[in-house]
Amino acid sequence: MTTHHIARVFAEIGQLLELKGENVFKIRAYERAAQTIRALGEDLAAVRARDGLLDLPGIGKELAAKIGELLDTGKCKAHQELLKEFPPGLLAMMEIPEVGPKSVKFLYDTLGIDSVEKLEAAAQAGHLRDLKGFGAKTEANILKGIERLRKHHERTPLGMAYPLAMEFIARLRKKAPVTQISHAGSLRRMCETIGDLDILVSSNKPAEVMDAFTALDLVEEVIAKGDTKSSIITELGMQVDLRVVPDDSFGAALQYFTGSKQHNIHLREIAVKKGLKLSEWGVFRVKGAKETRIGGKTEQELYDAVGVPMMPPELREDRGEIEAALAGTLPDLITVKDIRGDCHTHTTASDGKSTLAEMAAAAKARGYKYLAICDHSQSARVANGLDAARLRRQIKDIRAFNQQHGDGFTVLAGSEVNILRDGALDFPDDLLDDLDFVVASVHDNFKLDRSVQTTRIVRAMENPRVCVIGHPTGRLIGRRDPYDVDMDYIIAAAKHAGCALELNSFPDRLDLNDAHCRMAKDAGVPFFIDTDAHAVEHFALIDYGIATARRAWLEPRDVLNTRPLPQLQKWIAARRAANPRAKAKR
Repeated sequence: MTTHHIARVFAEIGQLLELKGENVFKIRAYERAAQTIRALGEDLAAVRARDGLLDLPGIGKELAAKIGELLDTGKCKAHQELLKEFPPGLLAMMEIPEVGPKSVKFLYDTLGIDSVEKLEAAAQAGHLRDLKGFGAKTEANILKGIERLRKHHERTPLGMAYPLAMEFIARLRKKAPVTQISHAGSLRRMCETIGDLDILVSSNKPAEVMDAFTALDLVEEVIAKGDTKSSIITELGMQVDLRVVPDDSFGAALQYFTGSKQHNIHLREIAVKKGLKLSEWGVFRVKGAKETRIGGKTEQELYDAVGVPMMPPELREDRGEIEAALAGTLPDLITVKDIRGDCHTHTTASDGKSTLAEMAAAAKARGYKYLAICDHSQSARVANGLDAARLRRQIKDIRAFNQQHGDGFTVLAGSEVNILRDGALDFPDDLLDDLDFVVASVHDNFKLDRSVQTTRIVRAMENPRVCVIGHPTGRLIGRRDPYDVDMDYIIAAAKHAGCALELNSFPDRLDLNDAHCRMAKDAGVPFFIDTDAHAVEHFALIDYGIATARRAWLEPRDVLNTRPLPQLQKWIAARRAANPRAKAKR
């Protein structure tokens, strides 16, 4: 039973309880537990072995017992009993954007719809539009949601695929005679969604590697088992392909199977002009019918043989990286070590799971020098948003905390302020003036007209108190499309206003995406790379934001929270003093 499977079981329990109409606090407890487990950077079995389950946010004795039950037996009695109460298709229906538990239960009780297929047929036939609370627009949105769901199931979000790959690799290191091992493919390039997982091994005992791989308890089904390649399906439905190559070919195979396809084609074209041949087995010099192997044990050896400086995997998309390498202008890509503070985090004051003191201690333990607490503003009622009085008290608490813990680490008093429908902010300017940091984000009215939505965001960034626009497109990968905005204009307006844009590291957001980040970088717009952490475990999610930033060619100088605190505060003060309220030309 894997950590990800346990998270899925807890999430399903929450969904099933919601179908039953159970107590909302009980439902939220399972949702929070699932979120905590997904964000955990450690195997749950190891956490239990050191008696650490009760130290996890939101995990009490009852939930810890269920984790133990799942680890020991692979099943949870409470989960199994709930599954018996409802047709299995109802859970699948709840994965559709636009369809929540109340709608699922209503459709089941009213029309007997108990599967995605039946729902699709009913919507296509126009049987939903006359139901109370629905309509033709809702019907159309459900059909779009089903289409998005099917596309999502074809690929796995990075935040799920990466930990799973690391789990496979860790277990193979222990149980198989591997010399070298690495993930490859789109995962190694850190794409936001992944098709199949590719794992590459060098070993002089490939048969033993294949036996160990196909016998792992992560495996649900063995699709194929061969001498040098095997494929399995995991319990989460993801395909994993394992290849074994000789040690002397590991570098060439790693480069080949990392891709991308277009990058490899471009590299081969250069090689051919030099009389070379590239393959997963190595680099060969070709003279007539004779081929002489001249390298391939390492990736560096392969790129050196071709005469192209090697670049990080995240850049290998044939977007100019080979030209930049040959010209000596590859970017000095940002790394996690460059981040000096996280400027978008939440606490128990709103919808976070950790206290101010816990968040500060965790940030300090990571080596950060500052942390901005940005709990939700008052109109975010679902997220327990702070009203003006509560925010003022929090500001005082943060100031007092800094006085008590003045040891080179600073907590910034901030807020994630909702951008209202007309572009106004959720707090008055005089209250925002008292804050050290302001994130402005859209949390509602996602379906406004493109022009209205764009104007809304631009108006917010024209307020000089706003440091950064949070998760600027509002997407949730596989669950909610970006809202319709003119990103070219948003980026131009951000440059004009002097406002930063966020790269939100939460793996179901990764917002801005790499393409938009590259556009904003080229326009000279600064960034903040934040985690949107709601618990101390979420600080580790910065890895996903950094990976996306690297795919976008971002360097430390492009990201404001790589700066020491005095320099960051100087930037904030300059922005506030600049009064960039003049309208950008559209």
